[in-house]
Amino acid sequence: ILKLQFLYLIVCAQLPRPIHLPTMARVPVPESQKKAQAAAAKTGAAASKKAAAKAEDFTAKRRLYMKKAVAHAKAHKAEAKRVKAMRATALKEGNFFAEPGAKVAFVVRIRGINDVAPKPRKILQLLRLRQIHNGVFVALNKATINMLRRVEAFIAWGYPSESVVRKLVYKRGYLNLKGNRIPISENEVVQEALEKKTKGQVICMEDLVHELFTCGPNFSQVAHAFWPFQLTTPHGGLKYKNSHFVEGGDYGNRETLINQFIERML
Repeated sequence: ILKLQFLYLIVCAQLPRPIHLPTMARVPVPESQKKAQAAAAKTGAAASKKAAAKAEDFTAKRRLYMKKAVAHAKAHKAEAKRVKAMRATALKEGNFFAEPGAKVAFVVRIRGINDVAPKPRKILQLLRLRQIHNGVFVALNKATINMLRRVEAFIAWGYPSESVVRKLVYKRGYLNLKGNRIPISENEVVQEALEKKTKGQVICMEDLVHELFTCGPNFSQVAHAFWPFQLTTPHGGLKYKNSHFVEGGDYGNRETLINQFIERML
């Protein structure tokens, strides 16, 4: 054991001793770097605050859109229920019931530009029906009905249902925003285009559907904010566009049967 201890001491004496380097003083952070770090921290805090406010605003707007959609649905349902009750009352008392007249028509141009007289051409321009298979919403009154009669040989029109109006807006709806044809991809597009014109009453897609279907107080602003609907050739083709619809042709007033015609063109 003593020999082993002696040998261990000799080996340890021959090993190189560790070198202890002097510790260097810590270099202070440059002032420019301190300023850059402070600016980056300030910018990050501002961005986080802005993102949180944007998320909160988006949530509030989404709740508002949902409330307006529910309110419009309830109003349409109540109106249909009221008309149904009046119809039942008239039938029970043995009276005639006059159905409420249509307030809005959807007009589709089905003939091209050949052989169009000057007056019908001008009326079609006023209706914004410059191309074949273009469609627009029109509020029905004495003036517009007379206009439709003057160009009846070039158009097919009728009274759209709520579901068809919604399909047109969601599938083929484009807004005229500062002279540009902008697709309605989100409610913010509607808000930017119509919030000021309608004093905050039209800010989402369901507001557009409600105004177009019921001919609301902002119908004119909403209808003219839309780019003319560009539809396709009807699936299955046209029968005979030189004859009136009541004669087996295509042009003229189809009343509620315009819904099937529009769905063939979507």
